[in-house]
Amino acid sequence: MDFLGTPDFGPWLFVGLTFASFVTAFIGVFTGTAGGVILLGLMAMVMPPGVLVPVHTVVQLGSGVSRTFLMWRYVMRQIVPPFIIGAALGAAVGAKTFVALPTSWLQAIIGGFILLVTWMPNLGRMGAEKGRFAVLGFIATFLGVFVSATGTFLSPFIASAAPDRRNHVATQGTLMIFVHLAKLIAFSFIGFSIGAYLPLMVAMIATGAAGNWLGEVALHHLPEKKYRTTLKVVLTLLALQLLLRAAAQAGFW
Repeated sequence: MDFLGTPDFGPWLFVGLTFASFVTAFIGVFTGTAGGVILLGLMAMVMPPGVLVPVHTVVQLGSGVSRTFLMWRYVMRQIVPPFIIGAALGAAVGAKTFVALPTSWLQAIIGGFILLVTWMPNLGRMGAEKGRFAVLGFIATFLGVFVSATGTFLSPFIASAAPDRRNHVATQGTLMIFVHLAKLIAFSFIGFSIGAYLPLMVAMIATGAAGNWLGEVALHHLPEKKYRTTLKVVLTLLALQLLLRAAAQAGFW
């Protein structure tokens, strides 16, 4: 059955993913990260690999736009221009490059970086801020062409620079807009076509916006110390999961 023209999607599966978009958007705002990764995992269970990353990218772009609209006054605007430059370069290189490293190595590297920056925050502040975020824009977008959900990679660096939980969440949403835009441009050059999934993407973007709104309301009532503790726990769990998955794919067990 092709519900609303979406290939191989029945109504229950369609509704299930739109609800998942709502829940993971809320999680993404309330915890500062994790929402995109969880949604990617859920989508991977029911979508063909060939369209998974582009469709996920469009949905996360919509989520980033609505989050930025809701929280624009908290965005750390000084780091956005250098990040955009880095993201554009990362997409250009990613669209033309075959990654020789196995997926397990990429996951292990990302997981290790997340742990280091989460528990050694001074690493996330090394170098001039604008130069640091230009490099991060390049890395996040380059990796995103292949592994999609790179918001978790950026999160500890943004948290190190952010004076407040709202600055962290708002700035991450804004920076990920440009990561996703650059990736979509790269995908157009690679030749991806995802028009058949337009109804699903529109529905998931709409419910994601609702999740962002509810997450922002909850975030204002969460004490800063509890937010920072929650962020560290969530990032650590995600990093460990990446490392364990990398070890399994590499054949360690």
